[in-house]
Amino acid sequence: MHIKRRFTKAGQSPYQGVNFVKKDSKITEFDGTVVFEANDILIPESFSQVATDVMAQKYFRRAGVPEESVPVPEEGVPEWAQRRVPAEGTNFRGEVDAREAFDRLGLTWAYWGLKNGYFDDEENALAFADEVRHMMARQMVAPNSPQWFNTGLNWAYGIQGPPQGHWFVDPESAEMKPSTSAYERPQPHACFIQSVADDLVNQGGIMDLWTREARVFKYGSGTGSNFSSIRGDSEELSGGGQSSGLMSFLKIGDRAAGAIKSGGTTRRAAKMVILDADHPDIEEFVDWKVNEEQKVAALVTGAKITRRHLTSIFDLASDQSIGGTDVEKNKSLRKAIRLARADNVVEAVIVRVLDLVEQGLGQLDFAEFDLDWQGEAYQSVSGQNSNNSIRVTAEFLDAVRRDDSWDLTRRTDGNVSRTIRAKDLWTKVALAAWQSADPGVQYDSTINEWHTSPAGGRINGSNPCSEYMFLDDTACNLASLNLASFYDTTTKEFDIEGYEHGIRLWTIVLEISVLMAQFPSEAIARRSYDYRTLGLGYANLGALLMQKGVPYDSPEALAMSGTLTAIMTGCSYATSAEMASEIGPFPRYEENAENMMRVMRNHRRAAIAAPPDDYEQLSVLPMPINEIDADGKLLSSARKWWDTAVELGEAHGFRNAQTTLIAPTGTIGLLMDCDTTGVEPDFALVKFKKLAGGGFFRIINESVPLALNELGYSEQQIQEITQYTIGAHTLEGAPGINIGSLTTIGFESDDIQAVEDALVWAPHISVAFNTLVAREGFISKIGLNEDDSSVFGFDLLSAVGYSFEQITEANDYVNGRMTVEGAPYLEDGHLAVFDCANKCGDYGTRYIDPMAHVRMLAAAQPFLSGAISKTINMPAEATVMEVTEVYDEAASLGVKALALYRDGSKLSQPLSSDKSALLFGADEFEDTEEFTQAIVESAERLVGLGRGQREELPARRPGGYTQKATVGGHTIYLRTGDYPEVGRDGRPRLGEIFIDTAKDGAAFRSLMNCFATAVSVGLQHGVPLETFVDKFTFRAFEPAGIVQGHDRIKNARSIIDYIFRDLGVTYLGMDNLAHVPAIEAEIDETNTEVYSSEQSEAPDNISVLEFPATLPVIDEPKSEIPVPTATASNLVSDTGEPTLMAQQIEAKRYGFEGDACPMCGEFKMVRSGTCLKCVICGETTGCS
Repeated sequence: MHIKRRFTKAGQSPYQGVNFVKKDSKITEFDGTVVFEANDILIPESFSQVATDVMAQKYFRRAGVPEESVPVPEEGVPEWAQRRVPAEGTNFRGEVDAREAFDRLGLTWAYWGLKNGYFDDEENALAFADEVRHMMARQMVAPNSPQWFNTGLNWAYGIQGPPQGHWFVDPESAEMKPSTSAYERPQPHACFIQSVADDLVNQGGIMDLWTREARVFKYGSGTGSNFSSIRGDSEELSGGGQSSGLMSFLKIGDRAAGAIKSGGTTRRAAKMVILDADHPDIEEFVDWKVNEEQKVAALVTGAKITRRHLTSIFDLASDQSIGGTDVEKNKSLRKAIRLARADNVVEAVIVRVLDLVEQGLGQLDFAEFDLDWQGEAYQSVSGQNSNNSIRVTAEFLDAVRRDDSWDLTRRTDGNVSRTIRAKDLWTKVALAAWQSADPGVQYDSTINEWHTSPAGGRINGSNPCSEYMFLDDTACNLASLNLASFYDTTTKEFDIEGYEHGIRLWTIVLEISVLMAQFPSEAIARRSYDYRTLGLGYANLGALLMQKGVPYDSPEALAMSGTLTAIMTGCSYATSAEMASEIGPFPRYEENAENMMRVMRNHRRAAIAAPPDDYEQLSVLPMPINEIDADGKLLSSARKWWDTAVELGEAHGFRNAQTTLIAPTGTIGLLMDCDTTGVEPDFALVKFKKLAGGGFFRIINESVPLALNELGYSEQQIQEITQYTIGAHTLEGAPGINIGSLTTIGFESDDIQAVEDALVWAPHISVAFNTLVAREGFISKIGLNEDDSSVFGFDLLSAVGYSFEQITEANDYVNGRMTVEGAPYLEDGHLAVFDCANKCGDYGTRYIDPMAHVRMLAAAQPFLSGAISKTINMPAEATVMEVTEVYDEAASLGVKALALYRDGSKLSQPLSSDKSALLFGADEFEDTEEFTQAIVESAERLVGLGRGQREELPARRPGGYTQKATVGGHTIYLRTGDYPEVGRDGRPRLGEIFIDTAKDGAAFRSLMNCFATAVSVGLQHGVPLETFVDKFTFRAFEPAGIVQGHDRIKNARSIIDYIFRDLGVTYLGMDNLAHVPAIEAEIDETNTEVYSSEQSEAPDNISVLEFPATLPVIDEPKSEIPVPTATASNLVSDTGEPTLMAQQIEAKRYGFEGDACPMCGEFKMVRSGTCLKCVICGETTGCS
């Protein structure tokens, strides 16, 4: 083939114009442990620190690179293309120059292509090598991760290794051969689809699949399988008995996958599990992850409760002064045991703790769990190491629409196992996705109607991210073009010719990669040789749209997606047909020629917007390109390439059964410094820029100023809009709270500098200021009381006199609003250009509608051989019905597959929260209108008094009490005043209440005072206390949780719930509202002065192993587990560092998912197709 030069010149370095500089790379875990470090590595100057880290930590070969090497002469191979081996006596190291990696890949591809006749001559082979190396160095394109991991290690460095059970087909003889080396033929494929037979131990069966999967995972690739051939639960076995069902085997495979990391250092296994909708076990499969997440919740909750009780029992049993383990003498221990039993703590565990105390054990050993998806709780349940999808046919969807029944069929004989309502199963799928983000949906009929090779069988499976869909036992290697790199922001022109040139080059790269590869099984090697499927795609569509000033949810965006995708696939298939004319079509082409050309014609019809009747054998018509909305030049190119592809295909056939798809471009997207992945929109307008020495600072999304310029805003306007969005990053010039005002109240320069330093990571300026509380002498220096500063929820800025409004205004100046909504100069009509997948920051209200994601999928899908890895983002408030509507719309628009993520649907991810609520508690009582209405309703039911009449209290109240308690970490003082006369039941009559808190300066303290006054007025005007108690108990809102300091109430759903429980118990005798019976309660004199007669002691004749009829109370356990209420004081640790909660909250505010990266620990994981990727170190949960 002839290769023209566009980016390079003959006789010059392929890196001409690319400046390489020395850079450092360091990746650490959250605790500062260094995971990886490299210094003075040579990287293109344009690479960001994240791209540098990805190259150095992920893609550089770390060992076995010789200092000196010598070529191995081969006939017909010029010296520049000859394999190299280490020179005698040389030293070895890792790669330290990006050019070594670029050369290793580019020259290896040229070597294999030259040897096998892909180029007209040596000159064309060198042009090919130069062009692809230049494009990689300029971040215009990147191949999938396994290419970087494996390709060229033997060619460039002579690295050898024993065979790992791989196979390949000799291109000359077409014979199957086992690999004799681990590296001579690399495994460059990212995506595999593997079959599994209904057989336990033989080749091709269930246990064999786990071995084949391990071979894929080890080399950094991902695999998917459809398990629908495996018999369901209770189906007969050949030897008698019944099958344990599919789910038991899926759990084994899940555990095996979780134990493997690609190469031991890169990432966890990437796996897809698929099941057809008519499988007998489909309902259990759908609910699999939902049930496992419930187990995690139970583990976390149960472990905390159990540890709390066991700690109390252990401490009390260890105290010999009160009787030790002798429950006859140690009343407190006896009562602690009763409380543990009441919370269903396992009896044997209680006895074990007592036994260990008697043996002299010095400390309690009982593990707690958390919701970290890498933690022990998640590791102990199944279903966490794969993406799950359900396959639905057109027949199933029709049954859903008609509300018909649906048969689940046995795998052994094809008979009906049982019949269910199709709509019930569809609703179950939507509910499961709503709760746990799984399973995804694959539309089987649409997938197979666009199948180019049905003579080889149906398409049953996909890779882990759902973009590669083809026959079982096939593989696909990926590469993605960076769309933004072809757009000139100065001339505002898209380089169509450069884009076409890149498509042609990289179609050849991927084809050569099939030629040189080895495969993990004979079946995959044979079918990859026979069908030669490729996976060329693109990235950064969302960024390109924003830079051009085009809203993601607009007809223009859909047209641009369609035309760019049509150009890519049309040009790629034309290139494949060109290769077929010189080398021959794929071996199985002739038997599939008729169907493949039918699919090609349907692609072309979508490009030219043909009449609906022209399409062949499609039950769902594709979304064509709308000529009115499309760019004329792009549309002309798209139609040209599809005319060419069909014409050349009819003449020569095609070299490849598939050529394109859109992958999540996780790690490679970071390598190319892409703002967006695949067809995804951006996730936030404010990004973090990583510094070489560690740490980050906030920057505006680079596409924002380019978009503003495109829309006609001036430099000054762009600057002001940018500062509005990301803030000034300093207190200097801030309104109200600034260096001048702080100095006047006693802040010194080093105090202010400490705050400035903390602003780098602090989610709010109050958090940054609270880091000063731990500085010795600071509190007294500015005139505050040290005791006050130790109160839970203390806020320094409020304490020194700043109002909530002043704090908010200053924070907006320093940290920005993280959204362009409300920015100066910005026109309302331009807001849609800047919409992201999620709401931006605390003030953002806009986000891209879920259906816009579906429409974008539908716009690109008609022009792809494969599918698209895409997550449909939905807000937390989305309903199950809305999930169903998304699935139905995708089916009607011809989408092949999708995954769905509702914000907060995973236990491991924090819910989005308003920062004012987190820091000041102002929203904790936002239902005040509801409270007021309840008081009004109660007042209208006056008893014994006429409307407006009041029974006054004497000036000196004779009774009442003061009760101190802590609810969910908030200290509450409840004071009561009684009437002199008792009621008809002989009980004291309540006349007023006072509520006080330890949160000086907080908004809700004043609110509580007003609420207490309103209740008191109601009581004095005849509203029965019973009415208040009935109305306000069981009200649920934060703060809530464990109650400390009260002898009978141990848990409350809110402060209001606690208050009226106390009043109901004390004044009305409503023991049902207490957790501890009165007969067992012991009054804590330090906390309470209670209006009550003497209370009797509980009987002492209860043994340890008897379940008591009544439950005793003990002093609160020493290691109480607080409810994690997010406030200014627990967003920063005692050392001044951000807590785990602070990091999760901050991550969510910036559009991240809230998960910690398994490699570097940073909370900067974002959606990448159906996977997650870390924008800091490049770690990904996918296979690209």
